[in-house]
Amino acid sequence: MRFVFTPPADHAAGLLTLPWSEPLAEWRDERLVEIRQRGISRHVVRFVYDDGTLYALKELSERLARREYRLLRALAELGIPAVEVVGVAVDRDGPGRGEDAILVTTFLSYATTYRAVFSNPRGLQPTDGLLDALVELLVRLHLSGFFWGDCSLSNTLFRHDAGTLEAYLVDAETSEQHPELTDGQRLWDVELAVERVYGELLDLQAGELLPGDVEPLEIAGELERRYASLWHELTREEILKPDEQRYRIAERLRRLNELGFDADEVELVSTGDGNRLRLKTRVAETGHDSRKLFLRTGIDAGERQARRLLNDMAGFRAWLEQRQGHPVSEVVAANRWLEEVYDPVIAAIPEDLRGRLPPAEIFHEVLEHRWYMSEAAGRDVGTTAAAKAYFEQVLPAAPEPLAADGDEPLEVGEPPAG
Repeated sequence: MRFVFTPPADHAAGLLTLPWSEPLAEWRDERLVEIRQRGISRHVVRFVYDDGTLYALKELSERLARREYRLLRALAELGIPAVEVVGVAVDRDGPGRGEDAILVTTFLSYATTYRAVFSNPRGLQPTDGLLDALVELLVRLHLSGFFWGDCSLSNTLFRHDAGTLEAYLVDAETSEQHPELTDGQRLWDVELAVERVYGELLDLQAGELLPGDVEPLEIAGELERRYASLWHELTREEILKPDEQRYRIAERLRRLNELGFDADEVELVSTGDGNRLRLKTRVAETGHDSRKLFLRTGIDAGERQARRLLNDMAGFRAWLEQRQGHPVSEVVAANRWLEEVYDPVIAAIPEDLRGRLPPAEIFHEVLEHRWYMSEAAGRDVGTTAAAKAYFEQVLPAAPEPLAADGDEPLEVGEPPAG
């Protein structure tokens, strides 16, 4: 057996002792774990917890495994949200081993499936949240020259990010990478997505998980409309008059940044009516606010979560300056905010509820709860009181994560689910 991986992957060295020569469905190992709310796969997929990390193992042909390994690496280099690939096991000796190779990815922590979102929407309008996240992911792929080929809710995992959802690509078996996609390739990918999402919503409807006022065909069509709207916003051309072009260009670039994208090239073409503005849009470098928050506080958070926490930190700094009557540096304000505001909230999370959501998402929701409580009371109730009420009333309703460090291993002889 050979294990092909991208350095550094020393954390996965323990995986080499797994029974690679046997068909994945027949593995018996104490490191195998079962995952709650797992997605549906056409291949045998099993999960292994080793040395503090959870891995997903998928058995498929060597050609497809190597292809998906390469494509997932390319997505990571481009900053497209997708599962992190660790390596691929090939040349597996042994009779009856089933498929030729096993692709290994790191399990996406704090992830949820579309079925779980419908079962527990947590204040979201599920169809809106899921569609917006899926459309944004599909647009990001297309701008980067990726044809997905199997865009669906089942092939996507979702993470909560400050009251919204962020979509992560899970399955890249049918994907193709090109320098640039044609309109025909893009629209075909969207058509496939509409078809698959329609089928998934019908399944939810049959299982009585879909709200009664949600029509699967209408929602699937909405995916196509939202895609067209976002693509148009990012790539449309417009005519600018000479006396307005500077501020109009700045306005357009600011709008791109707000949507999470950037301009690779800006081109002005002279016409009889003015200058035609053409933008070559690309996926913006992700994680600006996340990096800023991490450098100031050491907190690992999603981009929207980080933005919310930075805003709270800025408000805390302004309050400090007003109370002390002199300016307060960013470093001092960040340390005081961490010590007096953030850390006490995280430390107060009940032990049995830890792991339900990322700490930064919990803090964001505490801030939201504080706002609602203060609005009802007609005064600021304070973070401490809001956190206490949130832990008692809201957090217990959050679903348990898809996996936890303490999950029991599969019983010997138990077949994999799905």
